Formats: sequence, C-alpha cells, structure tokens
Amino acid sequence: MKVEQIYTGCIAHAAYYVESNGQAAIFDPLREVQPYLDRALKDNATIKYVFLTHFHADFVSGHLDLAHKAGAQIVYGPNAKPAYEIISAEDGQIFEVGGCKVKVLHTPGHTMESTTFLLIDETGKEHGLITGDTLFIGDVGRPDLAQHVVSELTQDKLARLLYHSLREKIMPLSDDLIVYPNHGAGSACGKMMSKETTDTLGHQKATNYALAPDMTEDEFVTALLTGLTTPPGYFPSNVLMNIRGYDSLDSVLEKAKRPLSPTEFEAAANETRAVVLDTRNASDFAQGFIPNSINIGLDGSFAMWVGEMIINIQQEILLVTDEGKEEETMIRLSRIGFDHTIGYLKGGIDAWKAEGRELDSVGRITAEELEEMADGSFPIFDVRKRSEFASEHLVDAINVPLNELNQHVAEFPKDKRFVLHCAGGYRSMIAASILKQRGWDNFVDVVGGFAEIKRTGMAKTDYVCPVTLL
Repeated sequence: MKVEQIYTGCIAHAAYYVESNGQAAIFDPLREVQPYLDRALKDNATIKYVFLTHFHADFVSGHLDLAHKAGAQIVYGPNAKPAYEIISAEDGQIFEVGGCKVKVLHTPGHTMESTTFLLIDETGKEHGLITGDTLFIGDVGRPDLAQHVVSELTQDKLARLLYHSLREKIMPLSDDLIVYPNHGAGSACGKMMSKETTDTLGHQKATNYALAPDMTEDEFVTALLTGLTTPPGYFPSNVLMNIRGYDSLDSVLEKAKRPLSPTEFEAAANETRAVVLDTRNASDFAQGFIPNSINIGLDGSFAMWVGEMIINIQQEILLVTDEGKEEETMIRLSRIGFDHTIGYLKGGIDAWKAEGRELDSVGRITAEELEEMADGSFPIFDVRKRSEFASEHLVDAINVPLNELNQHVAEFPKDKRFVLHCAGGYRSMIAASILKQRGWDNFVDVVGGFAEIKRTGMAKTDYVCPVTLL
C-alpha cells in the first residue's frame, strides 16, 4: 500500500493518495483535480473511489470533477445527503482498494457526517487514520462551524459528540497508527494546530490536550470552545457548494481566461461592479496600481484573505497579476468558491503604464523612519491578529485586526496622518489598499512590518503592553 500526502501550504490543506495493486483512492481533493489524475497515471493505476471526510467549509472540494473524469465513486460517511449521487457509507463498512482496505469510522463532532478512514494494508495490518477535521496534530476540529448552516447543530452539542467520537472510536486504536489530518497550522478549522502534518496516534495521545485520558466531557467542551475566533465569512457558502454541487473548474476557467486590453479592462471595471483584485507582492503594488484596486498578494495566504475581505463569493472580479500567474490566480480563487472572474489585464500593470493611464500608490516608511515619527503625534494602527498584538506590540499602538477592518474602518482618522503595520507587510498592504479604495490617503505603511521594527530595535517592543481594543 502506498500512501502519499499532497499538501497545499497556502490553505494548509492535505489531500491523500492511496494506491495498491493498480487501484487508487483520493481523500479530500482540492478543486483542481489534474494533479491527482497525473499521480494515478504515473502508477498506471485507476482511481476507484473519492473519499470525503465531511462537507468542507474552508475550500470547495474537487470530488465532483474528479469522480467524473476518473469514473470513480464518491464516498461519504453516515448522515451525508448531498444533491448528487454518492455512496453513503455505514459505520464500520469496508472498501477495498487493490489489496488494501479502507474502514469507515463515523466520528461526528466537527460536523454530523464527519468520518475517519482507517487504512489497512495488504497484510491486514492497520496502518493509519485519515482523520479529516476530527483530529489534527496538536488539536481537534472546531465544533462551531455547522451551526452557521444548520442552526440546531450548536457548538455545545457537537463538542460533546466529538468528545465521545475521540474516546470511543480513535483513542482505543493502536499507538503506532499514523495520523493523517486534513489541515496543518494556519487553517481556520482549528485553533492551535502544529506545523507538523503527520504524527503517530500514540504521540498525540500523550501530547494533544483534547486526548487527555482523565479529561471529563465538560472539561473537554470548555477547553474546546475557549478561544475560538469568528470563522471566515465564506465558510458557510463553501459548505453549501460542497453539498449542492458546483460548476466544473474547466467551465469556470473558460469564462475567466478573458484577456483584456487596458481600454477593455477599464470599460469592464466601469460597466460592472467587479472588484479589481491586484495579486502582485506588496512592494510592487505600493509603487503603482490601478486606482480602487484591492491588493491581496498571491505570495501569501491568498485564498484565505480573499475569503475574509471580499464578502460575497458571487462577486465579479477583474484580475491584475504578474504575467504568467493568471491561471494560478483563478484556480486559487476557485478553491474557495470565487468562480466569477470575468477577465484579466493582458500584459499586467506594464501594459497599463505603457498607455500612460492613471496610477495610485501607497507611501511607505522604514522602521528607522518610524522611530522619528513615534512621538505620539501619529497614531499607529497594527492590523495583526489580537493574539499577536497581545503578545507584543508597539507602545500606544491601536489594534484593528485585518479581518475586522470592514467593521472598524470608521476608526481610522481622515484629519491627520497615521501609520499602518502588520507582521511583515503582507496584511498591512491589504489594509492600505482597502483604505485607499474608500478615500483615505493620509497614511504610510511600514516596510517589513513588526519583524523589521524588532530587528532594527528602533522602537520599544521588548515587553507586553496593555491591550488596546477598538
């Protein structure tokens, strides 16, 4: 039996490829399915099943396209009732993939249909667990997402189900099993996941707070629900797409791959309500961009921040990218259900500049220059997460986390200059572009963010300050 983790860092997602004797199964595939087809082709294997651990909230799964192209069957665990044909497996049911077996373990808690798949090799030895969002490395799946789709599935109810799923279905299994989770650090589906993406079950029993053997059900619920942040707004929409079905990625890309000259691009922007999304890095964007563009760089957690900052997944989008990055951008948008890209600027920003069209820019300062301004006369806005801010921050800085910017935009002054920064410059440029779009022009961004401020030692950051909340 061959087991491979196919990890996509920008959304902290792990899919799995399992092959035995010329048959293969894919677990929790991403929207773009060609890599899985290519992987099976390399082994001269036929993809027999596409297994889903649950209805995902943080991405649109590629199961429909993959099943269609590979001639495979889609398998969910108990309670799954999507609007398309599946095998709704029973708890304990066995599926054969070549000479190995996949055993269904129904583990409700993250969602009602959440299922863990036990891998059994050709000799009958239990090898590993594909746990989805039931068990992560260092954490377990948050139980508060399903209630945003089905109100009666409260977080307390699901947390209690998860307590029993872990203790009755997973913890009794052998310590030497390998845990293969669906996500790693950076995913919003948990709150304290490790950077490691696999581990042994035995080590998780010893180190994962949620698997403490002496923890009561009430203690588990309290621990699990404490510190949960508001989930990204696109999560419920992704769940519904995964339940109801969606357009094939091929058709989405066909509509999106529309090269537009600067004249055509400007006309499209004026004639539609499309968002102009510029995916270049922060430094390039700051030097010159199409007025009213939003910058979310492709070189960071692109999809997650698109989902956080663009409220409606039905939003039409016009793209400005580095040349050659157009299709990658469209695919990464589609991973979270943003299927309505209507074109891109052919030739990128250079084509826009070549015609002498209007450009906007963002003022930036170095950490050394910030020291000269840090006398209290210039408000400093820190757009990092509240937990980052609470750990350490500039004296008298004001914390407006980027994912809360839309709710607090009126807090930014228009009558005096202010400073923006984040950890490294990625998030603050997103904030800068949104503020620019909404009429603010009286601020500067710190190059390199808090990391550069600390490196140069140009500001007082060596102690924890009282947290300032808006």
